[in-house]
Amino acid sequence: MKSSVADNSQAVSDPDAFAFVQSLAAELSKGKVDLPSFPHIAMRVRQVLADEEVSQEKVVRVIGSEPALAARLMQIANSAAINFTGKPITELRTAIARMGFNMVRSAAIAFAMSQLKKVDSLKGLEQPLDDLWQRSAAVAAMSHAVARRFSPVNPDTAMLAGLLHGIGKLYILTRSTRHPALFENQAAYNSVVRDWHAPVAKVLLENWDMAEEIITAVSEYEDFTREHGGPPDLTDALTVGHLLAAFKEHPDTLELNMHDVAACKRMHIDRASYEKLIDESEHEIEALRHALGV
Repeated sequence: MKSSVADNSQAVSDPDAFAFVQSLAAELSKGKVDLPSFPHIAMRVRQVLADEEVSQEKVVRVIGSEPALAARLMQIANSAAINFTGKPITELRTAIARMGFNMVRSAAIAFAMSQLKKVDSLKGLEQPLDDLWQRSAAVAAMSHAVARRFSPVNPDTAMLAGLLHGIGKLYILTRSTRHPALFENQAAYNSVVRDWHAPVAKVLLENWDMAEEIITAVSEYEDFTREHGGPPDLTDALTVGHLLAAFKEHPDTLELNMHDVAACKRMHIDRASYEKLIDESEHEIEALRHALGV
């Protein structure tokens, strides 16, 4: 069932923000939200991989049709983060088999996000697009490391969720070109992003037929009091990955910000375990970021 956000009204005092929110609510209530600037090949890969019975040969054909994406996959497959043997991988088929479909899906989305800076309709947004892409890659790499060490969650799925965690912000950013006055008012723009990026992401990822656990993670990772039974899940991995990525450069404030975060308690992560994670995983995290093209 698609989400409806028509009644997700916010108290918006700024007139430019109010006009933007009205147009945003109208788009979302239709339930057919997409990123028209997203490279077609990324959507094609997503559609192909949505078929659980898809053959590896078909995936190879689709990716091989876009030389730049194929080259990026070869680069990732030969990176220190994936190719532990150091033996060069020279065939796309072998690269895809080595990476697995979740990593291929992540690579296609990473490629698409990095290409948005070249889209004519988004001229002038190169810096905020790059900032968002850098954050997404950092959260993806950290979420991968967190999932691998502190949860039963598939690390590649956690990396995909990390890449997608800012997709609602990306959608709002691309729409802001129609409302230049709002974008110039940074406080009003930040308020819109804060209140709307999660419902936007939910509708967008539902429209993309993403797995329910990814939709839930991207929609709820900022809920630090979220409770659930059982072992740590994907949302927990993304919550902690996002938190650790955000405070990696400010470790003195990390412990305070981790306090009372339910996901940290479920994973038994404290300052000491975080420092151990960074000590043991820094090379892996940087290798993943490099592989993603950062």
